[in-house]
Amino acid sequence: MAEPFLIGENMTGGYGQVVILHACTLSVNKGEIAVIVGPNGAGKSTAMKAVFGMLNLRGGSVRLNGEDITKLSPQARVAKGMAFVPQTSNIFTSMTVEENLEMGAFLRRDDIKVTMEQIYHLFPILKQKRHQAAGELSGGQRQQVAVGRALMTQPQVLMLDEPTAGVSPIVMDELFDRIIEVARTGISILMVEQNARQALNIADKGFVLVQGANRFTDTGAALLADPEVRRTFLGG
Repeated sequence: MAEPFLIGENMTGGYGQVVILHACTLSVNKGEIAVIVGPNGAGKSTAMKAVFGMLNLRGGSVRLNGEDITKLSPQARVAKGMAFVPQTSNIFTSMTVEENLEMGAFLRRDDIKVTMEQIYHLFPILKQKRHQAAGELSGGQRQQVAVGRALMTQPQVLMLDEPTAGVSPIVMDELFDRIIEVARTGISILMVEQNARQALNIADKGFVLVQGANRFTDTGAALLADPEVRRTFLGG
């Protein structure tokens, strides 16, 4: 069987002397959505940071399209086709929406207009508000700016840390719909999400982490149907 497009395998690491990840493995195939869920403090965001190179691993490896990128900096991983949207501080609030998107294309030397139009098609509200300061937008609109800016790098992998944190259920559903659209273009999505049931509903693959280790790994549908997963992590 072919290796997943992106895989963080047996990742062990943490901060200083504190080990948070214990042989944790995450992966996502081309054009698929992989979701990381689990209780608070399970190491979900730490695992994402490890995949993106923001955490020094004591064990394990990260590979992208067959290439070992374990030793690469986050900036080098962006150049390889990875984009990461953190949960907070993910936009430039004093810049306009359009300026935020332009900042996302800082590594590019080609014409970015086509990509920008694709993002405006994906998120029509951003086109309406393109000359407005991003800091004046609602929480859901700010998340659209953050995702749009990441897409301006033309990534092969888009990593999202809690993309629906603090937004209303209606906005959450809309963001998930847009995430599905992005995956359909062939971009791989790896995301951490507190709204576990809704996230697993759109996931091709799901990882349930507990105390920095894999507790369950399966398709989103299989995890939703698993009585133990439902009872322990999805509220019945």
